[in-house]
Amino acid sequence: PVHWRSTNNLHHGHRYSYLLYIHLGCQVFQDINHLNTTFKNTDMENIKICVIGLGYVGLPLARLFSTKYPTIGFDKNEERINKLMSGHDNTLEVNDDLLQEAIDKHGFLCTNDIDKIKECNFYIVAVPTPVDKNNHPNLYPLWSASETVGKVISKGDIVVYESTVYPGVTEEECIPVVEKISGLTYNQDFFAGYSPERINPGDKEHTVEKIKKVTSGSTPEIAEIVDAVYNSVLSNGTHKAPSIKVAEASKIIENSQRDVNIAFMNELAKIFNAMGIDTNDVIEAAASKWNFIKLKPGLVGGHCISVDPYYLIQKAQVYGVLPRVMFAARRLNDGMGAYVAEQTIKCMNKKGVMVKDAKILVLGITFKENCPDIRNTKIVDIYHTLTEYTENITIYDPWANTEEVKHEYNINITNELPTGQYDAVILGVAHKEFLKLDIKKLTKDKSVIYDVKGILDRNIIDGRL
Repeated sequence: PVHWRSTNNLHHGHRYSYLLYIHLGCQVFQDINHLNTTFKNTDMENIKICVIGLGYVGLPLARLFSTKYPTIGFDKNEERINKLMSGHDNTLEVNDDLLQEAIDKHGFLCTNDIDKIKECNFYIVAVPTPVDKNNHPNLYPLWSASETVGKVISKGDIVVYESTVYPGVTEEECIPVVEKISGLTYNQDFFAGYSPERINPGDKEHTVEKIKKVTSGSTPEIAEIVDAVYNSVLSNGTHKAPSIKVAEASKIIENSQRDVNIAFMNELAKIFNAMGIDTNDVIEAAASKWNFIKLKPGLVGGHCISVDPYYLIQKAQVYGVLPRVMFAARRLNDGMGAYVAEQTIKCMNKKGVMVKDAKILVLGITFKENCPDIRNTKIVDIYHTLTEYTENITIYDPWANTEEVKHEYNINITNELPTGQYDAVILGVAHKEFLKLDIKKLTKDKSVIYDVKGILDRNIIDGRL
């Protein structure tokens, strides 16, 4: 158990030395001298966790913590709360059996009633960090969540942020809001940590309990406590960063690195397509060398890789640094949807297929396979480019919520495989359902098949990335 010894009985002006004991098996951490912080008189058995934000990240995390600690999930979306408490997660990140078990066996509660989270003492913020139409960081969800924390946090409590941000956001943007609303003083009355989320939507192999988490705290002692709490539910442990800013930076470069690497492969695809060389053949040949990093070209959408680099780009410019490589990667990857549409049209022209008013089928609209997540999907860019030539476009996706797509993008899609034949078929997402399709049955004699994901038989396709 972790013991946080209270200093409420210390007289002002006196110097005291005492021990903060953290027992993990037989391990006891070092003495802490002249500690000027106040901890709650509690231990690991009395920790009560509240996860704020029950989306793709927050819900799996809250469900996992509920197996060991009293846990409440808080979200302002009443419809989302009602659905979760009925035992179903629309994001499909937590299966119904696990969710129901958490509710029935572990007392897991989801609520939008702020009064029900006031008794918690370990708050975790897992809200989105989007960008605006100009790709500038939008911190409103974080500010709003911090206001919520400020209304309920008490002396000795800890708030840990998981949202992906540029270095400094936790202590420069979020904590001042908590201080203002609560009237408490940071690192005297309450404390903070940062543990960046690493959940991969739709990934049933690298689930939250198997992910190695980075942790950090606002003081060395709090860092130990935050690390101990996360370690207690993770099978692969943690990496304790030396500061909150280091932890923030580690997350932002994880996604920025992938963005730059994929941009390089996309640029190669453009070059080799222009030269009439199959990019996938080139990659397979190059991958025969032991130190070649094998990646593939593709559309870069979603809530992480296509968004997070803009946070670091924006912050870097504040310090007078222009991140040219990152900026060029973002611009290149953001243009790949339009490129796919243009390549499809080029194939149609070469094959003598009339582009104007052509009947086109797009397979998939989610940003990745076998997942209902439509956030920042680049399939939308394919669609909008094609609408310059034809309005006869059908998007079929058995995973996406039709109402959500209509609300978010004003595009009508279908969850049922359409009948009839099309002048062009674009496979945009590698859903397992599409791997079983006889796509030739959906085409005419001179139709074009374009494979964005590089998974179809090359003998039936007319083009691919």
